Amino acid sequence: MGIHYCAENKTFHLKAKDTSYVMQIVRDGYLLHLYWGRKINEYRHSNDIQLLDRGFSGNPYQHKEDRTFSLDTLPQEYPQYGNTDFRKPAYQIQLENGSTISDLRYDSHSIFKGKCTLEGLPSTYVEDNDEAETLKIIMKDSLSGLTVALCYTVYEQFNVVTRSARLINEGTEPLKLLSAHSVSVDFRDSDFDFLHLHGAHVKERYIERQPLRHGVQSIESTRGGSSHQHNPFIGLLRKGTTEETGEVYAFNFVYSGNFLAQAEVDQFNNTRVTMGINPFDFSWKLEPGEDFQTPEAVMVYSSEGLGEMSRTFHELYRTRLLRGTYRDKERPILVNNWEATYFDFKAEKIIDIASAGRELGIELFVLDDGWFGKRNDDTSSLGDWFVDQKKLPEGLDTLAQQINEMGMQFGLWFEPEMISVDSDLYREQPDWCLHVPGRDRSESRNQLILDFSREDVCEEITKRVSDILSSVPISYVKWDMNRHMTEIGSAALPSDRQRETAHRYMLGLYKVLENLTSTFPDILFESCSGGGGRFDPGMLYYMPQTWTSDNTDAVSRLKIQYGTSLVYPIISMGSHVSAVPNHQVNRITSMEMRGDVAMSGNLGYELDLTKLLDEEKEAVKKQVERYKSIRKLIQFGDFYRLQSPFEGNETAWLFANKEKTEAYVFYFTVLAEPAAPLKFLKMKGIDTNKTYQIVETDQVYGGDELSYVGLSIPAEIRGDFQSYVWHLKEV
Repeated sequence: MGIHYCAENKTFHLKAKDTSYVMQIVRDGYLLHLYWGRKINEYRHSNDIQLLDRGFSGNPYQHKEDRTFSLDTLPQEYPQYGNTDFRKPAYQIQLENGSTISDLRYDSHSIFKGKCTLEGLPSTYVEDNDEAETLKIIMKDSLSGLTVALCYTVYEQFNVVTRSARLINEGTEPLKLLSAHSVSVDFRDSDFDFLHLHGAHVKERYIERQPLRHGVQSIESTRGGSSHQHNPFIGLLRKGTTEETGEVYAFNFVYSGNFLAQAEVDQFNNTRVTMGINPFDFSWKLEPGEDFQTPEAVMVYSSEGLGEMSRTFHELYRTRLLRGTYRDKERPILVNNWEATYFDFKAEKIIDIASAGRELGIELFVLDDGWFGKRNDDTSSLGDWFVDQKKLPEGLDTLAQQINEMGMQFGLWFEPEMISVDSDLYREQPDWCLHVPGRDRSESRNQLILDFSREDVCEEITKRVSDILSSVPISYVKWDMNRHMTEIGSAALPSDRQRETAHRYMLGLYKVLENLTSTFPDILFESCSGGGGRFDPGMLYYMPQTWTSDNTDAVSRLKIQYGTSLVYPIISMGSHVSAVPNHQVNRITSMEMRGDVAMSGNLGYELDLTKLLDEEKEAVKKQVERYKSIRKLIQFGDFYRLQSPFEGNETAWLFANKEKTEAYVFYFTVLAEPAAPLKFLKMKGIDTNKTYQIVETDQVYGGDELSYVGLSIPAEIRGDFQSYVWHLKEV
């Protein structure tokens, strides 16, 4: 590992675990991208830039006599607008005179061990400076006074390069940022497939893969959150790439707000990838001396297909993005009362559900929406974080203590970013929500959004939530956010800074989360946004798990959890067993399949345990016992996708420990097939030189046989919505 600079040819060679990333400073300080891919010992310019005179590709003024030198044809590191490059820029500024042209050139650089923190923003980190090395390149535009500090970090143990940019106004006049991406990479070909995760509420992170084409392919969010619709992740895959083979270049944005990720194929089949804050409805005013920090982008290279890419993301995020007490701690099995009671509950009912859960071995009870204000439906009381004495006459503290005395932990639902029009807080502070003067205030789920770009709002909400957390024995918080932004404006910002509101909101939210999670380090925080509407690295930095989807149907969850696993570690996924017919899709599935799907994440239950039949209670009790016996393997093991629900009727995945002495395999089939063929399931992630016993049957097989020949899928698996498991242990 390391970062090496060759002064002779002005080349930077960044080396991660098995990855190289190479750049060069050329004529007058332009910074070019030369290579990103499998690690090489020494870069000797075998793929050196070849200059050609290309029609309609202009030449920078100082090279006007050399028609072969055009920024339109060169692979750049942080390209700009207006100086002979006609492709999408990495950033754009506007000066006081209205012009939007800039011209960054190399000024200096520094190389140091460790990794920079990003002020006010989440990012990956190191625990020891020897884990990583960072390159900071200073670029300057002499006319405007704009300075850009480009930061690159390479990890010793991961095939990862992280990138961010800090833009500083060192001029004498204000300037305005019109866009500021975190990463731009130019590939000198376009032989790729474009991979991303799309979706909708209750249908998050579905995998879509299509050939890269000329022009721009992009995904984005303009909703004020990273969104159910597009996750802030894209990958470029070499043709024919599979789970085990082929090259993958992956990009993930450590941010929870509006983003844009795009790939542009130009006239010469070059591909430019950019990722950053969405420039739509964004600008940022920089007074002289002020700076703007972009969020971090995580870039992962894999030469061994999508599986290796995913395991790199998983391990990096689990150990160097997630933080706090629960980063390395097994997550509790919980029961949540939402689908059991919705808003209609009293203390006695909550105690009954918790008591039933304790008898089944469940460890945590979570009280969901409806415990505060006058919250009997979704039309009121958000912002009034005071206990509803009619529902809980002895208070929240007494209820929590009663549940603790059962031997269970107590958790609580909040939606602190929201406000109801029918609330005391709104009547007191009607300007504390996002709004635009003179415009109607659009509601969604009968609520508005608090203006977290305001310091006074952040302080008050932090106080209200802290008052509850400090007065009640709470072990878990579910932090929800159930609508997206409209009328994005702030009463606290001047007119020339209104387009800063959405990003300032995110900075305010991150500050609130930092304060609360630091003040209450022993509470397990789980983020939620109508389920998976904000499942992104930015939120995981503060809250080490996310409610994967409001859709708890076992069949739907196969695709949702499979797609989520492409980037995010299993330990970050909340996954619950709910009642049937399912409340989202009205499907009836077996308790066995629901349990096996939910056990492929952080197991929980979201149903009325008091209404279960005796055989159902016994099934849940056995599920809980089984999950406890494999919980460490599921939450901290390596994950291997075996069969994709996006490609057929069957799904399978496997969890293996680091030593490859134990594995747990889940197999699912959706619809029964007449005259079905006999099938075999080939394993991955086990040691072909070891011998394994199937715990359920005592059969013994070599790892090579399990991997190359496969296990017979039992013919007795019949009917719709079936699951089957194998527990493998080395003998």
